[in-house]
Formats: sequence, C-alpha cells, structure tokens
Amino acid sequence: MEFRPFTVELTTRFRATTHRTGVLVHTVAADGAHHWGEYSPFPDYDAERASRWWRAAMEAARGEWPEPVRDSVAVNSIVPLVDPERARDYATRNGCTTAKVKVGGGSDLHQDLARVEAVADALGAHGRIRVDVNGGWTLDEAIRCLPHLDRAARSAGGPGLQYAEQPVESVDDLAALRRAVTVPIAADESIRIPGTADAVVRAGAADVLIIKAQPLGGVRRALEIIDSAGDLDVVVSSAMESSVGLAAGLALARALPREPLACGLGTGALLKTDTVAATWLPQDGRMSAGELEVIV
Repeated sequence: MEFRPFTVELTTRFRATTHRTGVLVHTVAADGAHHWGEYSPFPDYDAERASRWWRAAMEAARGEWPEPVRDSVAVNSIVPLVDPERARDYATRNGCTTAKVKVGGGSDLHQDLARVEAVADALGAHGRIRVDVNGGWTLDEAIRCLPHLDRAARSAGGPGLQYAEQPVESVDDLAALRRAVTVPIAADESIRIPGTADAVVRAGAADVLIIKAQPLGGVRRALEIIDSAGDLDVVVSSAMESSVGLAAGLALARALPREPLACGLGTGALLKTDTVAATWLPQDGRMSAGELEVIV
C-alpha cells in the first residue's frame, strides 16, 4: 500500500480556503488492477468525522465498491457567489441543464436574486435550478427569502426552484421551514455532520437527501443510509475532492438502485490543479467512469 500526500488549488474560494490537501492511498490488486482512494477531510473535522473519510479511502483503495447498475449519471453545474455574468457561464458549463446556485440571503438577497435570474435566463425554460445556503439563514430569513428566489428561478419560464439545500442549520428548523414554504427542502449538513439521515427522516425535515460518499464513510455506508431513508429523492454530491475522490461519488451514483436526481459531482470545474492528468468533468451534462491517470 502506497501513500501520496497532495495539494490541489481551487479556482474560487470554498469553505474559506483556496486549496484542498490530503493523501492518496494506492494498492495494486492480484489481477494487476490499480485502486486509488482519497483521504481529504476538512481541517475543522474532529477525529470521528475524519475517520469516516479514512474508511472511505480504504474502501476505494481495496477495490471494494459495489457493481454499477448504470453507465452514467446526470450532473448539475455549480455557480459560486459570483456576479450575474459569470454566473451565466458557470451555469452552462459542460452541457449541464441543471445548476446549483450558491446564495447567501439576508442583506445580499438582491445579489442572490440577480444571480438566480441570470442562471434561469442562461438555462432557459427547460433548465432546473437549485439553491444552496449551507445552513446560513435563520428560519425567519429562509421563510422570507425562498419565495423571492423561487420567483427568480421562474423568470425565464422555468418551473421554479427544484429545491433549497440546507437553508437553515438545525433539523428542527428544516422541518419547520418545510411546513412553511412550498419550495422542496434538501438536507446536506444535517446528514453529513452526524453521519446518518435518521434525525432528518424522523422529523420529516427534507424532501431530498444530499449524500456525500467520503464524509459518510464510503460508498457502501452511503448506500445503507439511503436505504434506511425510504423513498426520498437522492442527490449524490462531492465534498470538493480531487478527481480521485470524485470517483467515489460517481461509484455511489452508478450503484444506486433508483436513478438519482442530477448529481453534484461536477466540482472538477472548480479545480485549478488536480491529482490526475485529466480532471473528471461532465460531458453533455453527464458523467461516466474512466481510468484515473494519477500524477502526484
């Protein structure tokens, strides 16, 4: 087993950082197959949460992913906190017809509305738009802001917001918000941080589960969480890994018994440098598996 430290640079700030660091884990199987795992927990993760990333890395490095049931999955583009003109460019990259738009709300609501309207115009009436708040609103802010953002998503004749991802921090507030607005609610941090969807499901706090393979302990553990959540819609997303880590998310999305909504696996577009020779990116809005030419 081989270990290779790495650092990759980002094109835009993410979680207050402009780079990601970690370790790649490499093994060669008896049949000569090369397997790569990535261990890259965020610096603020405690030992228990970081250990899940390690389990995911070892699962990948041992070649223990389940067999896929589909060749490719639809992927959303990612629109950071940028001006409207740049938002249009991000939204339509790599042929994606679904876009996840980062929003901040509060005093920046007018900027968020302009960004969402620009994305709606770029995608057209048949595009789908999601907003991601990363738990940044209070319940009152979420109740106030979401209807405005939903109207902005409809500005080009589209169906409105597909969902709002983690608008508020707590599970109780997610549940209260879901009862108060018509926009579907997705849970991300409320699943990723505890490592389970149990509280979200019990509270009826979400319409959609955002599932990230590495922070949850690997592909097989993520499948267990999804199975325990019943028939809720699922979006498989990345945790801003390099392309080696993205491979775990793609393995999960390809192994799901039911086709997921467009996945959040297009984060390679936000990498300035990578651990592989060719960054994994969607083509015509979809991603499929391929060989990883590791260069670190």
